[in-house]
Amino acid sequence: MHYVMGDIHNESVKLQRVLDQIDISVDDELIVLGDLFDRGGANPDPVGVYFILSGIQGKCTWIRGNHDQWLADYIKKYYSGPKKKRQKISPYTYNSFDIMRQRITEIDLLNLADFILGLPLQKEIVIEDRKYLLAHAMTSYPSVPQAKDYYMRGNYDLDAFFLEGIDGYISICGHTPTANLLWKNDRTMYSDEYMKSIWRNKKGNVYLLDCGCGFESGRLACMCLETGERYYSE
Repeated sequence: MHYVMGDIHNESVKLQRVLDQIDISVDDELIVLGDLFDRGGANPDPVGVYFILSGIQGKCTWIRGNHDQWLADYIKKYYSGPKKKRQKISPYTYNSFDIMRQRITEIDLLNLADFILGLPLQKEIVIEDRKYLLAHAMTSYPSVPQAKDYYMRGNYDLDAFFLEGIDGYISICGHTPTANLLWKNDRTMYSDEYMKSIWRNKKGNVYLLDCGCGFESGRLACMCLETGERYYSE
């Protein structure tokens, strides 16, 4: 089975709740749509998120999100010069770096940054003749590569993409919280609970899985591509 998971944002407890439900095996693949880090509600745990995903028995693929990119860039910047100059560097905007620095060595943080910077921006898979494109914010035709911010943050055409998708493919993304969409008043576009569940467009070729995990009232979402079954952290 192929399971696709939305933005985690430092929520290790919610991550474990979803993983307990899907009970992934060595024959399964979990694809995380990016933004593993930053935020995290009252109990942010970026190290826990990293360790949990690293220990998954099946195949785990991470798509690079904008928060992942920002964290990796900051790690590289912070450790690029001598220690005496680090205090002059502006603090990281979010909480992940300070939390991780207390528990992970400099070498391991730099290795994590290299790993993040090597993550794919888009993944293409085919399941039972259905072609899927997976990216953090916005997908593109595989034959028409885009700049990295296109995949991680989208562009001016993001809303049109949500409605029309990419012809011939089913696109699955995170990044944009489903409660913040322009079409949030249309309850039929939410797969389950109104404004707190996976959103899909009318054509059925775009799914959005960011259900606000990382915020106190948000939850983590996951979907099985073979069965369409959906899972939530609470």
